[in-house]
Amino acid sequence: MGKSIRNGLWPALLDILFPERCLACGTGMKSHENISYCASCRQEIRLICEPFCITCGKPFDQAGGANHLCGFCLINDWHFQQARAAVGYRSPVTEAVKTFKYGGKMYGLATFAALAQQYLLAQPLPDPDVIVPVPLHNKRLRQRGFNQAFILSKKIFPEWKHKIDPHILFRHQWSRPQTSLTGAERRRNVKNAFKVGRPDKIKNKKVLLVDDVFTTGATVNECARVLMGSHASEVVVFTFARAIVG
Repeated sequence: MGKSIRNGLWPALLDILFPERCLACGTGMKSHENISYCASCRQEIRLICEPFCITCGKPFDQAGGANHLCGFCLINDWHFQQARAAVGYRSPVTEAVKTFKYGGKMYGLATFAALAQQYLLAQPLPDPDVIVPVPLHNKRLRQRGFNQAFILSKKIFPEWKHKIDPHILFRHQWSRPQTSLTGAERRRNVKNAFKVGRPDKIKNKKVLLVDDVFTTGATVNECARVLMGSHASEVVVFTFARAIVG
């Protein structure tokens, strides 16, 4: 009887007392799921899939076809070898990420991890030697109380938790928030903002650099620059979401 209660009545009671709510619209959901979006909102989520740019990961609109370089990557170089992201950064993902990042609300983390793991099943990453979350300046870390990239790293890559090291890279230069800046302004804003504190930890190592959102790529590219400058063998970028423009 006890096992029956746990397997049958208890989940039903949880649904009555604490109904699951969609992260986007707040609609009640009948059962507790890893992805806390209702069926309607889930249809608006774009899980990034091929074809996409082989370097920056920008998805192409056409169905089918081979992966290839996008127009930007044909004429510009990055310091990372490749960047990948799980979902497009648009509604309803945008609101949930902002609630997490700026509001400190952690209830969307299981959903972020489940969506990322769906992506990674189809597009696995090369095994890294070390995982480096994009760091915050100490002042912003004190304001926010947590580093979203570090938390996402642990949630999305639990099997690689022992590889995560938040102390390798640090942000020593205070700069303006990136949200309202153009691409060129973003690049200038983060120039020389990061340093490697433990170069011995990454020398000749494959680094997986993790952040929440790839917008213009300015932040992760600057991080990759200093990591490669400290003799990492390669830097692969993974972000939960990616802005899709153009």
